[in-house]
This record gives sequence, C-alpha cells and structure tokens, in this order.
Amino acid sequence: MLSLILVKWLSTTLVVVCVSLAAVRLGPKVGGVLAGTPIVLGPGYFFMIREQSDPFVADAALGSLHAMLATLIFCLSYVLLAKRLGALASVACAALIWMFAAAIADQLPGGVFLALAFFGVTLLFSRAYINSMGLYSKTVSAPVRWGDLLVRGVLAGGVVCLATILLVNFDPAISGIVLSFPIGMLMIALTLHQRYGVEVARVTLANTQLGMLSLVAFSAVLSSSVAFLPSNFAFWLSLFLSLCVSTFLWLFSRWENSRKVVCKY
Repeated sequence: MLSLILVKWLSTTLVVVCVSLAAVRLGPKVGGVLAGTPIVLGPGYFFMIREQSDPFVADAALGSLHAMLATLIFCLSYVLLAKRLGALASVACAALIWMFAAAIADQLPGGVFLALAFFGVTLLFSRAYINSMGLYSKTVSAPVRWGDLLVRGVLAGGVVCLATILLVNFDPAISGIVLSFPIGMLMIALTLHQRYGVEVARVTLANTQLGMLSLVAFSAVLSSSVAFLPSNFAFWLSLFLSLCVSTFLWLFSRWENSRKVVCKY
C-alpha cells in the first residue's frame, strides 16, 4: 500500500510540475489554458478506475463535473479579491468560497446534461463580467524556481492520494469533488501573484475559466461513457477529448493574439 501511495504521489507531482512550468514559460493566456487541463483529474481517475467499480467512477466524475461550478466561482473570486488583497489572503478566501460553492453544487439535481447546462450559463455570465474589467498583462520572463513547482506538484499529489485512497469508503460524489479541488490553479495563482505581480496572476486565472472546458469535457465524457465502455477505454477517450479541447483553445488564443497584432499595425 505504501509503495502504491508513493507511485501515485510522484507521478502526479511530475505531471503538475511539467504543466506548471509550461504555463509560466508561455504567458498568462496560454498559461490559463494549460492550467485548465486535467493535470490532477487525469492521474486521479487513472488510479481510481483501477481500484473502484464503474458505477463509483461514473458518480465520482459527475461529482467532479458539479464541482466545476465551484471552480468557476473560485477563479472569479480570485480575480476580484486579488485587486484589493495580498496573494495569500486572495487565494485563501477564494479557496473558502470554493468549499461553500462545492457544497451547494453537490446538491444540484440531474445528471450530466443538466450539470453542463448549469456550467454553461455560469461561464457565460462570469466571462461577460470579467471581460468588462479590461484585464491585460504582458508575458513575463524570469528564472524558474524549481522549489515553487515542486511544492505545487507535491500538494496536488496529496489531493490525488486523499481522493483515491483515503476516501475509498466515502460517497463517490465526495471523492470526485475533493479530486476537483483547484489545488493546481491555487498554487499557480499564488506563485504568479508573488513573483510576477497581481495582474499576471489575475489574467492567468481569468483565462483558466475558458481552459476549464477541458476539465468539463473530461468529467462529462468519463461519467457518461464508463457505464457502457471498458473503463480503461473510457478514461483514455475522456483524456483525449479533453486535450483536444485544450489544443483548440490554445490555437484560438494564438489566432486571437496574431489578429490583435495585425489590427495594431
């Protein structure tokens, strides 16, 4: 059991460190897209499907999908709070708000399609509000501090271990919600805020809302497909489609940036 926990922790840490490094190197907009990829959900469900029944995984994935509403609110809360509060206070308050929102989201009725409808409506309102703020930040360049990246990865690995090992006897929806706690986004916001400034962090978290479409695709497809497809196939299909969404968002971000440059001249 100890060796299994260690493998889960180390593998998740490696994934989070690699994606976080790319997010810092490529700038706030692309960083927001990458922060929305399933860097924690992916490893978490990879291990869960090997230890739990298909109905458990389906219910957990639905719980993760419901928790995406809370993560939308987390990002919006940070963007609003960071303008007035420091880095630690901003992420701490946003995390508390996530917990309250997740508890409410867990009580939502219906299945995957209703959860997608709730998310879509919330995303539209949130994006409209954030766009009205006129956030803008230039790409930053600074030496990589590996200690920051390792802390993020270790904490994310702890969340995966908690959700897939310590909560095995809990309700599957609770495991899915815990697995969806935005630890990667939280650590990215904290690090960028402290090292590169509040505006870089705010822009990254604002763009993470769109990047979350990848997480939504992963959770929705896994919850819907694991009941009638082999669990391993359902997992890889969910991961593939979620990465397709991230790729599309990345390409769209590049096209949007190039269009702005052309319009400028």
